Amino acid sequence: MLKAKLKFPYEQLLATPTTAAVASLVVSLVALSFSPILIRLSESELGPNATIFNRFWISTVAFVLWNGFAAARRRLSNGQPEKLQLYPIRLVLLLLAGGIVIFATLALWALSLTQTNVANATLMHYLAPLFTVLGGRLIFGKRFDGKFLIGMFVAIVGAGIIVYNDISLTSDKLQGDLMALLSAVFLGFYPLIVEQLRSQLSTTIIMTWCSAIGSVLLLPIALLTEDRLFPYSLGGWLYAILLALICQILGLGLYAYSLNKLSSGFVSLCDLFVPVFSSLEAWVIFSEGLNWSTLISFVVIVSGVYLTSSSEFAIKEEVESAM
Repeated sequence: MLKAKLKFPYEQLLATPTTAAVASLVVSLVALSFSPILIRLSESELGPNATIFNRFWISTVAFVLWNGFAAARRRLSNGQPEKLQLYPIRLVLLLLAGGIVIFATLALWALSLTQTNVANATLMHYLAPLFTVLGGRLIFGKRFDGKFLIGMFVAIVGAGIIVYNDISLTSDKLQGDLMALLSAVFLGFYPLIVEQLRSQLSTTIIMTWCSAIGSVLLLPIALLTEDRLFPYSLGGWLYAILLALICQILGLGLYAYSLNKLSSGFVSLCDLFVPVFSSLEAWVIFSEGLNWSTLISFVVIVSGVYLTSSSEFAIKEEVESAM
């Protein structure tokens, strides 16, 4: 017969291997928070599209090498070559969707920053959890209880506090704001797609596809819009490589890994910590001013995430067999 685990959400969050998923998510968010800093450093030589293109292709090469090394090691241990694995059409479509979504997210985000201020773009961009919950409900039939939804709105309000003083409501920034909002829609669907893929594919396979598809889609855009495609100095290459290693491979890689145990809604909600971490890092690295709103934002976001973590929908349902 089947028997569901009778654990409270807090116990599940502290249970192994869920603990590993939570730890991976925390590390991934810290890694992703370095993205605006490394982009800022990289853009001393490259435009936004060329910067993101280098992030994609360097990550693709690294993931392909890693997959090749892993396949060679398995071949040596098994003593025979691996058979070519053909994916079902549903998996292929999901992999394509994942690559398109992450490409659209980063491309629209970069474009929005050229047509509106950072505060407006950040606020719109981090409305993504709303679209994760909405998409999960409408497309995949996911359910969320009142505790989860209240915690989500509290956390989103917390994210809004950090950019409150800089928000502009002028109409000339409307187009940029809409692009940032559209990037949030794509960002909201990304964890939903990866969550579906993680039940059948490894993190490295998923990230290889996403990075490769992003490279192919962004290459013509970068060629048409940028004067230079690759860095020309050692420092420029260092920033491009760090952006790929820290943000794409470590950040999004561990983000995908956490989705094997944590729900897409909970993981998407934790994205709201990224702008707070970025503000703290900019304060340390660039000596940028740090105001009271950052601290208040962090406290409110923690409160919202804490509330959602007590919901049964923060963690994937686990069912085990018992005789």
